[in-house]
Amino acid sequence: MRLTTVAQMALPQGTLHSYAVRATIDPSREVPVSFDQGRHVGHGDRPGSWMAVAFRLPVAADRDALADAWQRTIARHGTLRTVFSLDAGRVRLHEASVDGGTWRTHDVPGTTRDALRGLLDAECRPFAAPSYLLAVVEPEPDAADARPVVVLASDHSHVDMWSLLILAHDVRAALEGETTDAAPAAPFADHTRALAAMPDTPPEITERWNEILRAGGGRMPVFPLPLGDVSAPVEAIVEVRDVIDGMQLRSLEERARARGIRVIALAVSELARLFRDLADAPLRAVFPVHSRGEARWRDSVGWYITNAVLEVTDPEPSAAAAAIDEAVRLGAYPLAPIFDRFGHVPPAPGMFAISWLDMRRMPARIDPALEPQYVSAVLPTDNVMIWFIANETGLHLRCRYPDTPTARESVGGWLDALTVRLAAAAASEPVAG
Repeated sequence: MRLTTVAQMALPQGTLHSYAVRATIDPSREVPVSFDQGRHVGHGDRPGSWMAVAFRLPVAADRDALADAWQRTIARHGTLRTVFSLDAGRVRLHEASVDGGTWRTHDVPGTTRDALRGLLDAECRPFAAPSYLLAVVEPEPDAADARPVVVLASDHSHVDMWSLLILAHDVRAALEGETTDAAPAAPFADHTRALAAMPDTPPEITERWNEILRAGGGRMPVFPLPLGDVSAPVEAIVEVRDVIDGMQLRSLEERARARGIRVIALAVSELARLFRDLADAPLRAVFPVHSRGEARWRDSVGWYITNAVLEVTDPEPSAAAAAIDEAVRLGAYPLAPIFDRFGHVPPAPGMFAISWLDMRRMPARIDPALEPQYVSAVLPTDNVMIWFIANETGLHLRCRYPDTPTARESVGGWLDALTVRLAAAAASEPVAG
């Protein structure tokens, strides 16, 4: 599974098709809006708020069969049958009936990537009805690989990265005739209700959040190296790197097991050491954690991600492991009542976030032979976000940061050093400095 963007994804030149269904709101069937959905949709209707998964079909596309598979997938997942609206400044969410479906062929005046980007920016928006789309690229007749590329995209309000993998799995399974009698997945709205019904947050969790926000001047953590002028978002640089291969990752995991910790703790330990060396600062970052704690959510599509904060003041691996455990505990409690207590917590220019996803632990997988890709939109940014993906082929990263001369030097150099350190850690070689 590759992490990429719509501007950098592997996509053949060819014919671009999309399959558009219709969603009609039922005003009598309102469902709750989650904290993260409300924050995301509350920023308004806009392009570039989507995320997608792409993969090859093993044979030439039968578009009727693909449309049927997509409709079956929509029927399984409640969040794909809901639509957002804005009522006097308040975000609302209603169930909707989804029907129809029309194949369209789109002009490709330049690259297929540019045409796909324009299509998804136009249709996968927060208030679109629906805010998701199935697209297919059929390669040109003389292409070395004739397999069509399927793209499943949705506004982020309805999906997380895990959800995209579920969508790809469900479509593939439906194409192969495996889901004729598949039961509906648990609706995401039930998860929102379950969070709202949780007991009060323990005082120690609230106090820890208070400490975190005080340390950041009332805001979330920022990248500790200089970024230049990011008072307003600027064009983004997105770097995709292969950090270590599969054998090196297994070596790093053996080192972690010998210490009684997971491989993520060794990676975070190296991150913390690097920030001490480069900035004389602790590692402090927004740290997304999933909230699929119950079995019923594991094959459900929705925004099952909440934000915690990872703070590592001691770079020793055991201390890094303890810091990760603490971040997971922070993420186990709903953010809405915590942030309500502290008032509005605005995103800070230069905010820093770290995401870690181990594909080998996921309940559904895509055959690597289908060349799967996680695809993000391209937008200006004022922050630094790094995603790590672990899979059978190794450890990979994608990093998005502002395209300023200062950030190119500081973030680019940081990524160079981080890659060297992680490779050295996997090889058990000492690293100077």
